[in-house]
Amino acid sequence: MQILGIDIGGSGIKGRLVDVESGELIGERHRIETPKPSTPAAVAEVVVKIVRHFNYRGPVGVTFPAIVQHGVTLSAANVDPGWIGAPAQQIFTEATGLPVYVLNDADAAGVAEMTFGAGREFQQGIVILLTFGTGIGSAIFHDGKLLPNTEFGHVPMPLKGMDAEHYCSDKVRKELDLKWPAWAKRVDAYLKLMELLFSPDVFIIGGGVSKKFDKFAPYLQRRARIVPAQLLNDAGIVGAAMMARQQLVLH
Repeated sequence: MQILGIDIGGSGIKGRLVDVESGELIGERHRIETPKPSTPAAVAEVVVKIVRHFNYRGPVGVTFPAIVQHGVTLSAANVDPGWIGAPAQQIFTEATGLPVYVLNDADAAGVAEMTFGAGREFQQGIVILLTFGTGIGSAIFHDGKLLPNTEFGHVPMPLKGMDAEHYCSDKVRKELDLKWPAWAKRVDAYLKLMELLFSPDVFIIGGGVSKKFDKFAPYLQRRARIVPAQLLNDAGIVGAAMMARQQLVLH
């Protein structure tokens, strides 16, 4: 069964068809820059364009970089503040004329990695997936079960006077032109805090930097095992499609 997954990020909105039985990505990915300002109406227009690009009629899974409860976005860290309290699922459903299911972007990536990627062999204990991009997304699993909407990227860094994503996101690495060792030192401090709070068995590192894992992994000195995401930057798309299929079955 092929389902369209759409991943909304702070810099780009990308979609691709997914075989939800195998996690395999079908065809080419289609990406459109996130509009500025990224208002609900403007983002919905891009989602419609992606649906039309694939000439797609069916359920759609959409990830969003925010707390998402019952289809409503409750935060807006890297998108327009107009999304706070917005009925995102209803907005996308009405714009596309299709059944749309919305979830947190890192939760989607985590579900995909735990099912088809790096998390398959870690179904016992505590696993934390962290995606490093414009911000930092997070998903935590206990014995393979997701606790949604954790938003660990907004945990304050001790003595730094800022949230984690303002200290060690990939965006910060690029803006400050940090070399991999210098950036890894920041990431390691963040992982140390996560270890203190949650004592995870495994960290899965996702987002765009996962393609460069070997550049910074040697500088991470944590007790927990640290592995790169296997689905790389497409994990959110896969997880979104999986969620759409799950909701289709439930309803």
